[in-house]
Amino acid sequence: MNLSVELAPRCKRGLFLANPVMAASGTFGYGLEMAKELDIQRLGAIVCKGTTLRRRRGNPQPRMVETAAGMLNSIGLQNMGVEALIRDVAPIWATWRVPVVVNIAGESVEEYARLARRLNGVPGVGGLELNISCPNVATGLEFGSSPQMAATVTAAVKWETTLPVIVKLTPNVSDIVGVAQAAAEAGADALTLINTFPAMAVYQTAAAVDVPIIGCGGIMTGLDAMEYIMAGATAVQVGTATFVNPRATLDVLEGIERYMEEEGVGDICQLVGAARV
Repeated sequence: MNLSVELAPRCKRGLFLANPVMAASGTFGYGLEMAKELDIQRLGAIVCKGTTLRRRRGNPQPRMVETAAGMLNSIGLQNMGVEALIRDVAPIWATWRVPVVVNIAGESVEEYARLARRLNGVPGVGGLELNISCPNVATGLEFGSSPQMAATVTAAVKWETTLPVIVKLTPNVSDIVGVAQAAAEAGADALTLINTFPAMAVYQTAAAVDVPIIGCGGIMTGLDAMEYIMAGATAVQVGTATFVNPRATLDVLEGIERYMEEEGVGDICQLVGAARV
């Protein structure tokens, strides 16, 4: 059974995953904490929590509240800052088999570019994920709120790094396909799409761009993951489920393996976009 996927075929460095299950940013810390609880080397990749140029304390407590249908959160991008990450965490990542993608966030295009420049070539860093849900201090608008802004920040980051660049889109737009196309044309190697609002985001975007799609949002089981993959996602990210069950990423992986075995599928790539008509 072959579960391996390639997330950055347009990038010379590439981003090869042993399987399509990724730990989503903000729910898995830096991976160090979870490494004490489960075999993280079995995962396809880990996306670390959002990283900024300088250390951020985040918002005051309470930051999270469980609801009947999910979770509300207002973390405020609490993180150690890029210099501490490079000094204290990246050397540990460099000893792991599982690739680690650093989620980066900025208040200006220049901040994103500086983060990309600083992380380029750092051992242990396998790629970058741009959190373009952040507001631009110059305009007050999210970087992902328009195709032009998404393209500008994507191009600026690509100019500064040889690492694979994944752009994580915001669902808070009227035309997510247009933003996705702009980011892809500006050089994004892959796109992370929340599929909660609207429900067809992954399906529609996969048909409109020629870069891999990473599905994210509400994945609790292997069957949930298979729905994303069959809609066109090359890989999936497991986020909120980790708060409920720290082993959720591995449960999802094992669910995918069971599905493939039961259906007699030998290669995960056979299922990507299988629901398209």
